[in-house]
Amino acid sequence: MSRNGNRISSLDGLRGLAAGIVLIHHASLIAEPWLDPAGWALLTQSPLKLLLAGSEAVMVFFVLSGLVVALPALRPGFSWARYFPARLVRLYVPVIAALGAATLLVRLVPRDASTMPEDSWMQDTQATHVSAADVLSQMTLLRSDYPIDNVLWSLRWELFFSLLLPVYVWLALRVRRFAVPVAALTVVLMFLGRAGGNSALAYLPVFLLGTLIAVRFSELRDWAARPQVRRVLPWVAVVACTLLIASWLARPLTAGTIAADLLWALAGAGAALLVILAVVWPQAQRALGTAPMQWLGRVSFSLYLVHAPILATLCYLLGAEQWWLACLVGVPLSLAVAAAFHALVERQSQELARRAGTIGAALADRAAVRRIRTARQAALARQ
Repeated sequence: MSRNGNRISSLDGLRGLAAGIVLIHHASLIAEPWLDPAGWALLTQSPLKLLLAGSEAVMVFFVLSGLVVALPALRPGFSWARYFPARLVRLYVPVIAALGAATLLVRLVPRDASTMPEDSWMQDTQATHVSAADVLSQMTLLRSDYPIDNVLWSLRWELFFSLLLPVYVWLALRVRRFAVPVAALTVVLMFLGRAGGNSALAYLPVFLLGTLIAVRFSELRDWAARPQVRRVLPWVAVVACTLLIASWLARPLTAGTIAADLLWALAGAGAALLVILAVVWPQAQRALGTAPMQWLGRVSFSLYLVHAPILATLCYLLGAEQWWLACLVGVPLSLAVAAAFHALVERQSQELARRAGTIGAALADRAAVRRIRTARQAALARQ
């Protein structure tokens, strides 16, 4: 398995692939009102949906976070005092920068929702005006809706998971011997959350799937190295992809039923299997380790943050009927802006996060020294 420092290159590639799919997904939502319904059904209710599976790609992000954020916490010498400030800086600095840039775009390019197709992604989810209160409230990542940069809805759950990481790690370690049945229970919780309209119950369990992978990481690699297992991994990939988009493949039969919610939850299992395959299947490692996938992986967070405001702004700038031009220009422009954002903002946030972690660890060490000194003084006073 190729590693770059403490990073696993195939997981970087998978993250890049997922970010690219989210980009194409949002471009497809711009195109949807202008496409023939039969053509749209062909795109979304067939295996072609894998290329447009944006919501499902976010589940892959969640499983990846559950794995890669938890892995360091399982190593000796891990410092929670270092982790929390570093993680918060790592999340918030790029989010604030992206939100500021998106706000500027809304201010610069006039937006009138009535010029967009009825009940479309452009009309229903994109801000047409902003206020300071809007920006500040969305900056907290505590809202349920994010019209200025609507991908931030998922960062809300990333934030909650990051704060709850000690609970996730504790739970995963306690149930590690029963990882498979617990993973099945996790999918059940996702189903209950989806069916009951409880977003926290629908999404937060997805991170646990990644944390369960983390606590069984070595065993999974050893298991997958067996020749009899290696032979069936291509079929596991087929199953994973099918589970990921099962709710779409079955949509003509299950739309509006409880079965649709169950199939939606199975996408979490598909996402977890794809993450496992990325670290145990040589063919997947080779594909995800190619230069384009690695580049996408490096800028994936930046791409995720910047692409939706760019696509929306181009639609308003060019006009609804020029949707095809907005997509044609918006996709490569998003990639270029993501590269610049990564260089100018994300890399700086990584350095700031390291500094914040160092400060947090130093403060914790000082507090520990003071506690020890106080305890010694109290013990001497009792003698």
